[in-house]
Amino acid sequence: MKKKILICGATGFLGRNMAEHFANKDEFEVYGTHFMRPPLQHPRIKMLHVDLTDKRAVEEVMRGKDILVQAAATTSGSKDIVARPHIHVTDNAVMSSLIFRAAHEQKTPQIIFFSCSIMYQPGDTPVREDDFNPSEAMHEKYFGAGCTKVYLENIGKFYSERGNTKYTVIRHSNMYGPHDKYDLEKSHVFGATITKVMTNTDGVIKVWGTGEEERDLLHIRDLVNFVDLAVQKQQVPYTLVNVGYGSSLSVKELVQKIIAASGKKIRIEFDPNGPTIKTKLALNSERAKQIFGWTPTITLDQGIQSTIEWYRENIGAAA
Repeated sequence: MKKKILICGATGFLGRNMAEHFANKDEFEVYGTHFMRPPLQHPRIKMLHVDLTDKRAVEEVMRGKDILVQAAATTSGSKDIVARPHIHVTDNAVMSSLIFRAAHEQKTPQIIFFSCSIMYQPGDTPVREDDFNPSEAMHEKYFGAGCTKVYLENIGKFYSERGNTKYTVIRHSNMYGPHDKYDLEKSHVFGATITKVMTNTDGVIKVWGTGEEERDLLHIRDLVNFVDLAVQKQQVPYTLVNVGYGSSLSVKELVQKIIAASGKKIRIEFDPNGPTIKTKLALNSERAKQIFGWTPTITLDQGIQSTIEWYRENIGAAA
């Protein structure tokens, strides 16, 4: 019998990649939720229009599901994180809280929850899961979203100790690849840079910040592969795990790599007054390797090239 897997937020970056992956596996019957965006047009994904801040709607859509992948969230880039941090707090806390409660009451066997890595302190060495200290102040720009993620991690642990639902909580690094946001108003640094480079016509692009900020960048396919392993191998009630590339790269180096891969001749101008968050962070993913046998397989150079190819095929625009 096929397992019923529900992808919450199936029209978003993470959710769409997860939904399309599991739709290609015969052992799953795939459902996806959408709300603000139009539904996916995929013959093997049953799309459901759901407001995940509505308790009754959440209870109904989760009924009878075996696995739930919680990828629904209000997300955007550094511009909103700096200017409107509150948009990443309330709705995200409400959605996941209702989903976790419904899973507990309906005895849903498994939940995959995407947390993130913004609760960690910046540093020169890759951080482990236990390096997070709740008594240490988070970066001021990440405080609201970081506290929300930590709250939801703890609520997942709370329910895992009181019911039948297994939780895999993923602190992932900065993701990139197909179906990312390429809208300059909402995109993260990777998607924004791809758009700026691929649409450039005057030989100059402006990049927010000084270019010294460093990010751990992981291709979405590697995250999908981890989720697939977690679905197969999760045994204990609760596992919290880092999933990242394991090293960081400066924004300046990233922009230079994307320009080189595009084949264009473009000069970079940095805007130190633009919205940016000056941190350096990389994730130690040894726990993911030990428990699930996962390691990243796509190098950044490979990921940049494949993303540019995907962009040309699906978005185009002066590419």
